Amino acid sequence: MWKIKRRDFLKTMGLGGAAIALTKFGFSLGKLQKHQKPNILFIMADDLGKEWISCYGAEGIATPNIDKLAAGGMRFENVYCMPQCTPTRVTLLTGQYPCNNGWVNHWDVPRWGAGCHFDWNHNTTFAKVMKTAGYKTVAAGKWQINDFRVTPNVMEKHGFDDWCMWTGYETGVEASAKRYWDAYINTREGSKTYEGQFGEDVFTDFLIDFMKKNKDEPMMMYYPMALPHPPLTATPDEPGVKGKKETMAAMVRYVDSLVGKLVSAIDELGIRENTIIIWTTDNGTTKNFRNKMNGREVRGGKATTWESGVNIPFIVNAPGIVPADIVSDALSDFTDLLPTFAELGGAELPENWQLDGKSIASHLVGRSNDSDREWIMAMGGDPAKLTDKGVESMFEYRDRVIRDKQYKLFVGKDRQPKKLIDLHADPDEKNDLLSSVDVNVIAAKDKLMAVAASFPEKDASPKYDSTPAQLWDQTPKSMNDFIKAFNDRRTKNKF
Repeated sequence: MWKIKRRDFLKTMGLGGAAIALTKFGFSLGKLQKHQKPNILFIMADDLGKEWISCYGAEGIATPNIDKLAAGGMRFENVYCMPQCTPTRVTLLTGQYPCNNGWVNHWDVPRWGAGCHFDWNHNTTFAKVMKTAGYKTVAAGKWQINDFRVTPNVMEKHGFDDWCMWTGYETGVEASAKRYWDAYINTREGSKTYEGQFGEDVFTDFLIDFMKKNKDEPMMMYYPMALPHPPLTATPDEPGVKGKKETMAAMVRYVDSLVGKLVSAIDELGIRENTIIIWTTDNGTTKNFRNKMNGREVRGGKATTWESGVNIPFIVNAPGIVPADIVSDALSDFTDLLPTFAELGGAELPENWQLDGKSIASHLVGRSNDSDREWIMAMGGDPAKLTDKGVESMFEYRDRVIRDKQYKLFVGKDRQPKKLIDLHADPDEKNDLLSSVDVNVIAAKDKLMAVAASFPEKDASPKYDSTPAQLWDQTPKSMNDFIKAFNDRRTKNKF
């Protein structure tokens, strides 16, 4: 359900205005006319938890532009992503949990290759779906699940009309390591270094230019930011910043600044009242950083299934469409994004495609005060394994967490419960309730275990037709050596 802060939505807009806002998209009236379709700008920062966003209670930092979106829209408390880059991105693109789409683990395609890639012949994307409703589609930022050297037109194959993407680190191309200053970026014209330019500025300017060209058409815009993922860097606003935590804070402030720049551009183009802005992140902050939030010190939870790793900031704003000053405790996770976009835009869902998520569109526009979700899920990460058969999930059944609004169940690789947490009473997730005899706790455990049992006993592996062999491809042996070194580093830095 939602809580209304500072003012009542109906009083603010008047009963007539509220009725217009809540029925503008006519979800029960079939497909919308072109001029009624909302633009959607989906912004996703990289490696950033709630503890760095001031409207979530972050201390020692201000994010005024993001806060303004929250004050004028809906701020969610219970939205799950996956704890690492690749699983989150494929989940939101496909509307499927990693155990079904196969991308359970991280696989850095331009860096490791081995024929593995996010294959358009075996997957759909929300971009393809939105094109069925006449949307112009664009992506700018970080992709990393295909190699532009091997498949130069892959963004078009995935449904994007235009793109401006950091290539990801391409083994053998040193320039490609740069995502910030002197960024190495791929567009329709190919890949090149943007000397003296900051990558996020290139992405943002590209999106603004796209909006200028297409403002009279419905637009689906995907901005997976590079910031504030390491390496730490000075930003154009704070070129002289020093110190690790101070530099991290400066990078977060630049995320906020670019959000403000995009909102200003939307205002100037006169499309603000027909544009839904969603701001979120792909997982929690890296574990090297801590910050205070609401009086508690929170350690970054990236690559973990603690709340700081998978319960991420999620804000939706659209004046006159999305109710203002709402803090929602509705459950949602990234499988819900594709069906939500489709319902907002009147797009056709793909036939014969398993969707794990449920649309939350009615909740976003105020037609319901909750989502239809009774539980949400996140799965463990780590690099995938490479065998003679190709890239496969690291384990047959990846550990996962399943939660409702109060209780959270940790399920192990053996499909058995490992820990049960009451998140209301224990936000630090320290007290295991599995042995509790409280009837409410037992009921919660049984409910969440039934959800865990509903998933296949064996997780899928990525589905793809191998791309041609390349000189930089990893081998099973070299990848195993990498994973061993990765696990050794993680053991020294336990969460």
